[in-house]
Amino acid sequence: AVGAGVRVYSQKNDAETPSPSAPSGCPLHAVAATASADVGPSYRRPFWVGQNRRVRDEIARLDAQRDCQRIVFLLAAYEFPFDTTRALELALFHTYGSRSVSRLLDRTGQFTGHGQKRYDDTNLLIAHFVESGWDGDLGARAIARMNWIHGHYRIPNDDLLFVLWTFIDFPIRWMEAFGWRTFTPHERSAWFNYWIGIGERMGITGLPATREELDAFVAGYEAREFVFDGASRRTADATVAVMAGWLPRPLRGLVRPVAACLARPQFRRAVGYPDPPPLLEAAIRGALRVRALIKRAVSFERYPDLLIDRRQRSYPGGTPAIEAIGPDVLQRTKRTQTPPQDPR
Repeated sequence: AVGAGVRVYSQKNDAETPSPSAPSGCPLHAVAATASADVGPSYRRPFWVGQNRRVRDEIARLDAQRDCQRIVFLLAAYEFPFDTTRALELALFHTYGSRSVSRLLDRTGQFTGHGQKRYDDTNLLIAHFVESGWDGDLGARAIARMNWIHGHYRIPNDDLLFVLWTFIDFPIRWMEAFGWRTFTPHERSAWFNYWIGIGERMGITGLPATREELDAFVAGYEAREFVFDGASRRTADATVAVMAGWLPRPLRGLVRPVAACLARPQFRRAVGYPDPPPLLEAAIRGALRVRALIKRAVSFERYPDLLIDRRQRSYPGGTPAIEAIGPDVLQRTKRTQTPPQDPR
């Protein structure tokens, strides 16, 4: 039950051998437990060498449209696990600069009262559909769960399209600034195709055919919505408080200025954060660039490094069932796909 469009591989000495009877498509990690054969090659890190060149070789052989799920998995789990996580965190942080997005989040109270759980729930859902793909059972269930949660609120289509754009744009630009290498044009195309596929499964309308069209839409959206609003400031502050809770008390005051160093100017203006001191910004960005230089030779992460395997603070007992993910207040409601009355 690996889903339509999955190519099955045998795995011998990292050599990929497609099964002649398997449909072309996208082998992924997490469906392996339910498949009768290997669903994709696993790679080992060469002794003391940071990266396995065969990962990039496989990516280059795959099709950026048909195989975008597999390419995204290889990028997130092998090539850029730390960078992908940080970029997606920054992408979500950026969305709080939108007064429309933040006003809804502020009304739900999920950030001020349950910020860590919302962070963990978002991580888990993304992990499932990035590491299982939308064809895998776990990925499909995670997307359905995300849609069920969103269905309890009347979210404007423009907000959904804007948030989707951040998941495309921020990782690409993060790799350009701080990655040990940049995405290739082929990888950028696959990354775009993957998230547009997620947008289709979320029911987002008006999805563009090109990244340039999406960038143009977001430029107009941010000109309209990125204005200072108290809800944006409260949501950003609540997120900073969550991140500060991960650190020893003496270091917690550094979180907001460090976050401001990595945030874009339009976000800082929208939430009312001052521009960071130039020396601090140079130090933070410089440290990330030094890390990138080191990582060209030495990799710090596991191989692969899966987000779904990381400990989530809100779930000390282990990863919850997908259908248990979400705000507690919704868990107590009747589980139906028909959304209740708009809370506004």
